[in-house]
Amino acid sequence: MIALLQRTTEAWVDVDGERIGRIDTGLLALIGVERDDGAAQADRLLERLLGYRMFSDAEGRMNLALGDTGGGLLLVPQFTLAADTSRGRRPGFSQAASPAQGRKWFEYMVAQAKVVHPLVETGRFGADMQVGLVNDGPVTFWLQVRPG
Repeated sequence: MIALLQRTTEAWVDVDGERIGRIDTGLLALIGVERDDGAAQADRLLERLLGYRMFSDAEGRMNLALGDTGGGLLLVPQFTLAADTSRGRRPGFSQAASPAQGRKWFEYMVAQAKVVHPLVETGRFGADMQVGLVNDGPVTFWLQVRPG
């Protein structure tokens, strides 16, 4: 399972002209589900992204995690993160989960996040979304939890 984390001062997701998710200061996480992912990968990735120290403390050092700041979490499904870009000019998606599996594990992660974090917003799986953000820093990290 893959997450592209972006520290934000604000982020939002629109579908068909309607704003379906929005946070202020916090974390936008684009989530990609790979073919062999399951609950273990979703749980570990969520643990890592909630605990990843990417917010500044009083001395300006990245020592604080999302939970320390009280910021929002915006989870957005993005299957293209699982693309194989190692050859040619066209991505391959043989490592991406099927739509049914991708939806299952994304929705599982969202449910788990809502249990442990007070402010969770989401995109919509399978929808054509417009995602906007103000990347604070900019600060962006790639996290991946592999099966096994």
